Amino acid sequence: MDFKKANTYFKFSKSQCAGIFSLFTIIIVLQLICFFVGFGSIVKDFPEKQNWLSLQREIDSMKESNSIPISKKYPFNPNFITDYKGYKLGMSVQEIDRLLAYRKEGKFVNSAKEFQNVTQVSDSLLNTMAPYFKFPDWVNRVKESYKYVDYEKNSFSKKEKLVLIDINQATKEDLMKVYGIGEVISMRILKLKESLGGFVSMEQMSDVWGLSPEVIEKLNAYFKVSALPDIKKVDINNASLKEIALFPYFKYALAKEIVIYRSMNGDLKNAEDLTKIKGFPIEKANIIGLYLDFN
Repeated sequence: MDFKKANTYFKFSKSQCAGIFSLFTIIIVLQLICFFVGFGSIVKDFPEKQNWLSLQREIDSMKESNSIPISKKYPFNPNFITDYKGYKLGMSVQEIDRLLAYRKEGKFVNSAKEFQNVTQVSDSLLNTMAPYFKFPDWVNRVKESYKYVDYEKNSFSKKEKLVLIDINQATKEDLMKVYGIGEVISMRILKLKESLGGFVSMEQMSDVWGLSPEVIEKLNAYFKVSALPDIKKVDINNASLKEIALFPYFKYALAKEIVIYRSMNGDLKNAEDLTKIKGFPIEKANIIGLYLDFN
C-alpha cells in the first residue's frame, strides 16, 4: 500500500481544521443539552383530571366484578339427573346412586316429596332444588283427577261397584285415566295389543316398556281379560323362519332355534316343548302357547 499517496487524503488547511473542530464542538454541546435538559413536553396535572382518573378506576373495578359469570338455573325433570348435574346441585354420590337405581327399575318420581324419599336428601338441599323441579304434564293432570275423585267420596259412590273393563276393548282415553299412564304409554299398550291380535292375560302388561309395577297394579284394578280374543295363531310346526320371527315374542335368533329344534326333534306338541328350546323365555311359555297352533 502506498502510504504517501494515502496521506494526501488527510491533509487539511487551517480553515478546514477550524470547521471540523467547530462541528465537533456543536455536536457535543447538543448532546449535553439533551442529556441534562431534555425536550419532553411538560405535563400539568390538573385537579379535575385527578378526580376523573380516580372515578375511572372505580368504574373499571365495578365492571370487573359484574363480569364474573353467574350460573343460571333452569327447570329440569329430576328423574333424569346425571352424575355431574347431581354433583353440581350438591347431592352426594350415595344420593345420586339411589336415584339411578330407582330409575333402572323403570320407576319415576312424580313429586318433590317422592324425590326425597328415594334419594334421602336433606330438607335444606331439597328446598334449594325443588323450585326448579319440572315434572311432565301428565303428572299434573293425574293430580287434578285424583282431587276430583276425592270429592266424590259420598254414600252414593261407595255403594257403586267398580266395573272392570276388558283390556282388549279399552281405548286410549280409558287407559290414560290410570295414574301413571300418559298418551305415549297408552299408545304402546294399544300397539302391542294390535301386533298380538289381543291380550290373553293381564300379565302381558309387564311386556310394555315404561310400565312400573305400581302402574301395572293399578291397571289390574281397572282392567281384565274378559274372554280370549279371536287370535290368528302361528302354525309353529309349519311356519317359515321369517314368519316365526314376525311374532312379537320371537326375535330372529329365537325363531332360528325353534326351526333347528323342530327339524331335529320333530313337531312341537305343546307349550312344554317350547321350554326345551335354547333361549326360550320359560316364564312366558303358557302365555306364548296360546298364540301358537301345535296341530
